Amino acid sequence: MSGGRLLTRVDWSVLDEAGRQSLLERPAVRGAAGLSAAVADIIADVRTQGDSALLRLTEKLDGVALREIEVSDAEAQAARRELAPAAVSAIDTAIANVRAFHAAQLGRPIRVETVPGVVCERVPRPLRAVGLYVPAGRAPLPSTAIMLGVPAALAGCPVRVLCTPPRPDGRADPAVVVAARACGVQRIFKAGGAQAVAAMAYGTGSIPKVDKIFGPGNAWVTAAKQAVALDPAGAALDMPAGPSEVMVIADAGANPRFVAIDLLSQAEHGPDSQVLLVTTASGLVDQVRTEIDALLPTLPRRDIMAESLLHGAAIVVASLADAIDVANRYAPEHLILQVAEPRRCVEDIWSAGSVFIGPWTPESVGDYCSGTNHVLPTYGHARAYSGLSLADFQRQMTLQELTPAGLAALAPTVETLAGLEGLDAHAAAVRLRRSSRMPGP
Repeated sequence: MSGGRLLTRVDWSVLDEAGRQSLLERPAVRGAAGLSAAVADIIADVRTQGDSALLRLTEKLDGVALREIEVSDAEAQAARRELAPAAVSAIDTAIANVRAFHAAQLGRPIRVETVPGVVCERVPRPLRAVGLYVPAGRAPLPSTAIMLGVPAALAGCPVRVLCTPPRPDGRADPAVVVAARACGVQRIFKAGGAQAVAAMAYGTGSIPKVDKIFGPGNAWVTAAKQAVALDPAGAALDMPAGPSEVMVIADAGANPRFVAIDLLSQAEHGPDSQVLLVTTASGLVDQVRTEIDALLPTLPRRDIMAESLLHGAAIVVASLADAIDVANRYAPEHLILQVAEPRRCVEDIWSAGSVFIGPWTPESVGDYCSGTNHVLPTYGHARAYSGLSLADFQRQMTLQELTPAGLAALAPTVETLAGLEGLDAHAAAVRLRRSSRMPGP
């Protein structure tokens, strides 16, 4: 199959508004009919049947009959022995870089005296219990264990549990286990998909209930996270993070082989991944297609890539400003800038999960070890959501403390505003204090 058929060429200028919206629609959304109902059934099953439902669903959906859900110390030790020293070293390097970037995000408490005698504060508190989801469908993702485990540890979350689908042999992927343990995650469970999300949201006999669930996944995982987040008895979610996607903006000076491999590297995540090229150079499209034809047969996951590329596109635009407009409309999870003076583009980009600047910054460095977090909003949610950060594992609590003089200074404002809103008890809470004899200045 040729790159010409795999990467559809589209001229942005000839499309009407409906055509542009259709072009930028995510493929996973088109096939989502009936997903919510199926996910709801799985959640209800796990919520009522706990571990027994997890075991049954794991056998039914993953084809693995488990005896134990939790990864034992013996299995974790065996996983460590199984990895080559180079693999362990790579995991350690990635952890160090991700830790360095996320440690810099540690915020300090804020204390402001808004008027004399009125002190307002904002103090961070770690989330009590967090659930970390690491996909392992077509490819295990130890990098995700790092991206979730490092900030959870830095934030000081007391309870950290990780769920990841089992392999056919009933074990968790050794690299995922080693990465998670190296990040300080001790409790690892062999459960995947919507059933793992439900287990963490409501708790089972084995898996503790958590307050918030983190991590990417397929459409089923994303739908489950959104469903339990709507339930007050469930768990909050980090962000909508579903099938992966990349957009490359390239001009006539871009290296077509670099562009092609960046598209292919994202396409190999799964057939529901989406890859888009946006270019001001019409001739670059055929060059990139030629490179795809040359590279694709050499890559082991070529069938998955080919399926993903079927709903990819090469969008030809009239100017770099138009290319940035397309990117802002699409709000890609990953945005790669292979253009002259890429830094000049960054100021105009307001909707992207993570931006990769220049020809020597492939998206794969962000996936693994540059230091930024690779858990990013997809489906266009980058318009409103940010990529995962240390702050997501904390909540901010405000404090206020007034002296009698401070209360006296604010009392007229409180009483007036309470009167405007018809909330007499609010005003009385101030008046009663002002009329009482209070110690202090």
